[in-house]
Amino acid sequence: MGAGAEGAVTEAARAEGAGAAGVGAGAGGAGAEGAGAAGVGAESAGVAEAAVERDVVEDLEGRYVVPGFVDMHVHGGAGASYQSGRPDEARRVAEYHLGCGTTTTIASLVTDSPTALLDGVAGLADIADEGLVAGIHLEGPYLALGRCGAHDPALLREPDRDEFARLVEVGRGHVRMVTLAPELPGALELVQDAVQAGVIAAVGHTDATGACVREAIEAGARVATHLFNGMRPLHHREGGPVGAALGDQRVVVELINDGVHVEPAVARLVFAAAPDRVALITDAMGAAGMGDGSYRLGVMTVTVSGGRATLEDGTSIAGSTITMADAFRRTIDVVGVSLEDTSRAASLTPARALGLDREVGSLEPGKRADLVVLGDGWSVDRVMKDGRWR
Repeated sequence: MGAGAEGAVTEAARAEGAGAAGVGAGAGGAGAEGAGAAGVGAESAGVAEAAVERDVVEDLEGRYVVPGFVDMHVHGGAGASYQSGRPDEARRVAEYHLGCGTTTTIASLVTDSPTALLDGVAGLADIADEGLVAGIHLEGPYLALGRCGAHDPALLREPDRDEFARLVEVGRGHVRMVTLAPELPGALELVQDAVQAGVIAAVGHTDATGACVREAIEAGARVATHLFNGMRPLHHREGGPVGAALGDQRVVVELINDGVHVEPAVARLVFAAAPDRVALITDAMGAAGMGDGSYRLGVMTVTVSGGRATLEDGTSIAGSTITMADAFRRTIDVVGVSLEDTSRAASLTPARALGLDREVGSLEPGKRADLVVLGDGWSVDRVMKDGRWR
């Protein structure tokens, strides 16, 4: 199986094969023409030759090697959150998810006050400068009141082009995506501003009609934030955001495959409709990797019971507690998607949506040596980032 856009998966040392996964400057590349061995070299991985020990070969004993996971929508984990922009919390979140196979992560912020958002973006820009996160996602504050979910309704506001420009400025090039409701006054203009600033416009937390969403797509929107959740539902006489997003080849659709946000049968339909446009995400909050209890998501109090996160009053799901490893495993075992299509949804498709597919998302010469070794039951056995085992 090739590791390029059509494959993105390498099987290392199959029982009937002789190859082992070679990691080092002396091994061959695992590109679109890749054979049974996954080779990740210093030159082909974009890693300085001095940083990688040469001619090291590791026998992975028949396990699968897939590209490192790319999570384009995650708020927290390990009891910490990206919201404050504090370096200690951001590092804890990123390191937790890295251990679960996420080698590229986008730090997502929920709706907050103008001052708090500016502070959070400024702090995360410093973390992004270090390469700990690959960018910042603003989920709000320009969202529909009736579809706000776990966002504080008191802090929602209409699209403010000046505020958005300030957020982009303090982000120093690291603000990579903004989710907004396209039916709000000034939203289409803000979509155009985002495109001009090199920021991905995503449609989400919206009560928009299909026609309105199609207008946003024509204006430059290219992502549907956690499809089905926080948006007008699909109806046979009014497709709404779901119909518009699935019907346009330019749009990548995020999917939270935790068994809570979307049932397996619906997830199966999404993969059937757009197999190369599904991006698995976690939408994880600080409770990921923790037990049941009370947590914070932005300014909101969240209760976690049995791994299900809801607002304290039970009115809305409040993010998830899964990792990309969980989403990957469920997509194969529960939804019934092939390994190749699952790997693409966990890595290459989100990388492409983020404009990072020249660097990450598949095992190819010239890309970073980010990979995950899978064990029994699709568990994460080992993780490599930038050519180094973590």
